[in-house]
Amino acid sequence: MYLKKLTLSNFKNYTETDLEFSEKVNCFVGDNGEGKTNLMDAIYYLSFCKSYFNPIDSQNIKHGEDFFAIHGTYQKNGDKADVISCIQKRNQRKAFKINKKEYDKLADHIGSFPLVMVSPYDTDLINEGSDVRRKYIDGLISQFDRIYLDDLLNYNKALEQRNVLLKRFADKISFDANSLELWNAHLCKNAENIHQKRKTFLVDFLPLFQEYFAYISGGKEEVFIEYISQLNENNLSDLFATNLKRDRMLQYTTCGIHKDDLELKIAGYPVKKFGSQGQQKSFVVAMKLAQFEFTRNIKTFRPILLLDDIFDKLDNSRVEQLIKLTGSDKFGQVFITDTQPDRIAKIFQNAEIPHKIFNITTGTAKEL
Repeated sequence: MYLKKLTLSNFKNYTETDLEFSEKVNCFVGDNGEGKTNLMDAIYYLSFCKSYFNPIDSQNIKHGEDFFAIHGTYQKNGDKADVISCIQKRNQRKAFKINKKEYDKLADHIGSFPLVMVSPYDTDLINEGSDVRRKYIDGLISQFDRIYLDDLLNYNKALEQRNVLLKRFADKISFDANSLELWNAHLCKNAENIHQKRKTFLVDFLPLFQEYFAYISGGKEEVFIEYISQLNENNLSDLFATNLKRDRMLQYTTCGIHKDDLELKIAGYPVKKFGSQGQQKSFVVAMKLAQFEFTRNIKTFRPILLLDDIFDKLDNSRVEQLIKLTGSDKFGQVFITDTQPDRIAKIFQNAEIPHKIFNITTGTAKEL
């Protein structure tokens, strides 16, 4: 699968743009703030029905305009091309279409045109709280397992109701064990399924991640991802009983799979505290490349890969390793942004990889 053509109207800093891409590697080069990442975000929109960076769709309309439109033409395995369109008008519902037919639910589109995005913001996986890491693993599993997504949605709804009930007990200075047990039962049922699938996912994901990190780093450091969960050693029903007094005092649910985390380690120590900037960047890039392979193994075709401004803090040898890797047959279509056109040109002089390079200047893109 690959994106043949991208057409933008009034998207962020682009007025009108038409681009045709290589089936393999496409590079957007130019200074910061010129619009390289905006092109990546437009491609991301076509796979996930939303921006990678700004969840408020209307804020992605070019200043002074009334709408934005993104159209992408995709080719899959020699089949007839599909045209995906996203149109957002101010103060109106977003329209998302395939071959001019609008989706009833945006969720029906997710996973049809798989994509993996690697960006500087991915270091949040290391530096931010556990909710960011849970969101990452949940988003990845949910793309392929609708039952998991349903369990997760049901768990979160029941969690919200249990927290409302705990607050009501405190406000009214009362307690109803039967009402609380009703929500406990809902949470326990969904939590066990979610916990088991997260464990299974990590068993499959970890060796892929370790392989990619070894490739990027030259095998210099050992890395590990540990799944931290209260349910690893206890069942949720017992945890509710043990923590009932604490939950009532704090007026929210203190135990469950919504407290799960991923502990990210390098050489046996937390990468957040002991990893250099280069090691941290290599860590998250390896996670995203493992995500790519995990997705490919399930979908049986190669997703699109976006590498947005990831070469900062990586030495030239790691950059060259990455481009050679993504240019191999293991990967399909790849999009890269970089502020150093000379570096990109030099790498492709030494690597026989089909590619196109586009110079990006103030919202315009010109193929070099």
